[in-house]
Amino acid sequence: MSAQHQFAICVQNEGYPVSLELWKVYRMLPDRRAAKDQLVRIIDDSGEDYLYDQSWFVPIKLPQAAKEAMLAAFA
Repeated sequence: MSAQHQFAICVQNEGYPVSLELWKVYRMLPDRRAAKDQLVRIIDDSGEDYLYDQSWFVPIKLPQAAKEAMLAAFA
């Protein structure tokens, strides 16, 4: 997760159906310490960032126009 702005699709939300919507794209924040424990820092539907199991998300690479639109939506 070296890029400043990463995105991932949620593929598991067991126990967190209000905070995480399946198949939705979420912004991931870099967190090397969390990555060592197989966790990712995600800005969930509450608008806050939390740690989740990395197996719950599939990182994706967005086209530049989509990335800019997503970042504007999160601002």
